[in-house]
Amino acid sequence: MTDTRRRVKVYTLNEDRQWDDRGTGHVSSAYVERLKGMSLLVRAESDGSLLLESKINPNTAYQKQQDTLIVWSEAENYDLALSFQEKAGCDEIWEKICQVQGKDPSVDITQELIDESEEERFDDMSSPGLELPPCELSRLEEVAELVASSLPSPLRREKLSLALENEGYIRKLLELFRVCEDLENREGLHHLYDIIKGIFLLNRTALFEVMFSEECIMDVIGCLEFDPSLPQPRRHREFLTTTARFKEVIPISDPELRQKIHQTYRVQYIQDMVLPTPSVFEENMLSTLHSFIFFNKVEIVGMLQDDEKFLTELFAQLTDEATDDDKRHELVNFLKEFCAFSQTLQPQNRDAFFKTLSNMGILPALEVILGMDDVHVRGAATDIFSYLVEYNPSMVREFVMQESQQNDDDILLINLIIEHMICDTDPELGGAVQLMGLLRTLVDPENMLATANKTEKTEFLSFFYKHCMHVLSAPLLANTTEEKPSKDDFQTCQLLALIVELLTFCVEHHTYHIKNYIINKDILRRVLVLTASQHAFLALCALRFMRKIIGLKDEFYNRYIMRNFLFEPVVKAFLNNGSRYNLINSAIIEMFEYVRVEDVKSLTAHIIENYWKALEDVDYVQTFKGLKLRYEQQRERQDNPKLDSMRSILRNHRFRRDARTLEDEEEMWFNTDEEDLEDGEAVVPPSDKMKSDEDLMDPISKFMERKKLKDSEEKEVLTGKASLSGRQSPSFKLSFSSSPKSSLSSPPTASLHPGSPGSPSSPGTGARSPPPTAAVTTKGGLVGLVDYPDDDEEDEDEEDADSKEESPPQSKKSKLSS
Repeated sequence: MTDTRRRVKVYTLNEDRQWDDRGTGHVSSAYVERLKGMSLLVRAESDGSLLLESKINPNTAYQKQQDTLIVWSEAENYDLALSFQEKAGCDEIWEKICQVQGKDPSVDITQELIDESEEERFDDMSSPGLELPPCELSRLEEVAELVASSLPSPLRREKLSLALENEGYIRKLLELFRVCEDLENREGLHHLYDIIKGIFLLNRTALFEVMFSEECIMDVIGCLEFDPSLPQPRRHREFLTTTARFKEVIPISDPELRQKIHQTYRVQYIQDMVLPTPSVFEENMLSTLHSFIFFNKVEIVGMLQDDEKFLTELFAQLTDEATDDDKRHELVNFLKEFCAFSQTLQPQNRDAFFKTLSNMGILPALEVILGMDDVHVRGAATDIFSYLVEYNPSMVREFVMQESQQNDDDILLINLIIEHMICDTDPELGGAVQLMGLLRTLVDPENMLATANKTEKTEFLSFFYKHCMHVLSAPLLANTTEEKPSKDDFQTCQLLALIVELLTFCVEHHTYHIKNYIINKDILRRVLVLTASQHAFLALCALRFMRKIIGLKDEFYNRYIMRNFLFEPVVKAFLNNGSRYNLINSAIIEMFEYVRVEDVKSLTAHIIENYWKALEDVDYVQTFKGLKLRYEQQRERQDNPKLDSMRSILRNHRFRRDARTLEDEEEMWFNTDEEDLEDGEAVVPPSDKMKSDEDLMDPISKFMERKKLKDSEEKEVLTGKASLSGRQSPSFKLSFSSSPKSSLSSPPTASLHPGSPGSPSSPGTGARSPPPTAAVTTKGGLVGLVDYPDDDEEDEDEEDADSKEESPPQSKKSKLSS
């Protein structure tokens, strides 16, 4: 019995002036040595941990509200509340607090909220109470002035509150209101408006309980209709009594619950509609009103959850085929409102709420409701389903996997959701967009659980691709049997765009499940049919889908694309778009640019071999010429393995340089004195001196020696301004810089066509180009293959002689360059 009486919830007020639930436990009062005083202690009922340890400070203002609440401030911005399960426990702790502070337990507040001035303290000693004028029609103006003058001072507010409470003054004022209204005494009604509004700003729970009682609340609302600033009174009571109707879809047997629902609705109406918008100074004066509504809502949800008969009857009628449509509509709307109501609860309360609904069978009930023909009922059921998915997607996934063992695919809950999405009659597909968001949440691996015994991701995705994916992709497959979409109206295209977007999400997150599905069902070819749609947003969806697949750089996907020539519809869309500079143009170019930059060799070869003729005239970007260059460099390495082995040697010895260092190195090339170099010597940069000069240059020196023996008759050693330059083959020269950052580099004059890419080849892989500008590139940057203008004539003679003797077969790139 003691445990129940002392059972409390601890709340703290957050920055948004909302109460946060800190846990449930049992409260006691005891002397705490560390705090040097009597303290309130709350220990959690779950594990006995300390939820609250608060010293009862003699100067802290404690307030008792609604018989079961104690509220106080620990610091300037830290408000606390204890909500007791039973009134007796609240009274017991309140007596302890009053005992420590030396107060009478009959008061509802133990201290003034702020320090008062000396003058007010003197007034307090000289006049212990506030005397209200007699509640008469002729004295209303005097009462209004008294209330207005008391609001700025916390001390006077407290005195006024006690006087109003002790003398039953509010009921007398409301009797005067009825008299004034009968007499149409507009001046008296205006004074009563000011008085009642002032009483609200006193922020006193005891006064609210009187004003919001069943017999008083409508008269209070009536007083607030006669705002002096308005020419005509409002008609709030008329709305509440005639327009607003309370519907009991399931009879509520508990009169206390029914009264609490009425009261909460009316108080919420007063707060939102009747009371004028509070000023900055008045905003905090209504904090108790917010708390009153909040705790009322918590009570209502708790009482409905505890009433098992009510919820059992609700779900029974929802799923009963004999229930008529109007009744079912009201039942679903009640459940929807009930779920929306729960969103204001704290996380712990919301968990308990949804567990109760789950135990009552809300998901099977929703499955029945979603199978009905009534559009409004289905819409409300969809909203309820969204609350459940957002709260706990794993609970929904577990349910649909269990039901798949007993039911056919057609009546599975997820398939019903997909069918409603496909059959949405709204031209803008508002419902379909909402349902697609829920499906994305359900198939998102990020919120799936993994335990020691089972992996939800594996189980659910296997279920989804086996039982549901064919339903989702059916409209896509039905509409893409030809080269163009069979239906190309706006609504159909919007639906297909939603489906393709979800498939794109699956490509990114589902790996092998979606890969098997796409390849086995030839989904990418079907999606690319949509690039021929007249609606650009749908064509872009299809391009995004393919771009996501290419971005994975998965050779399974690449072989599938090449085998089925799936770049063909993309190239067609690009050519049909013509010279228009729009999103489609940019998206397609970006796709090819990605293949070039990432050097996806298989796709590069496929594109050039099959589509080069269609794309070779596109010169406003260098993407396609860059792809061609990539392709030729690949072929060159295949045709000339010796050059590839040179690339391997240089790569193994880390002799490549970053492109960012080229300009500095080239500048240093020209600034280096001739005397710094000895014949045949190349300077190794400091970063590479971890290996000895001999180790680093040995393979290259051997390679150079072999070439020197071959070319001994034509070999010349250049002196003067030109640095040491050894001809490596008839088609290129390899030059060593003498700068401290020596690398294989080219002077600024050597460049490729603007926009063309860097080649993955090594130094030494390059085709002959006309002097004086010859260069090839590595993946890291330009590699020097240099001819100087001074040597043009000599070089040409040498090249002619070399080419006659042992020129290797000319590559495609060489032909293209020449």
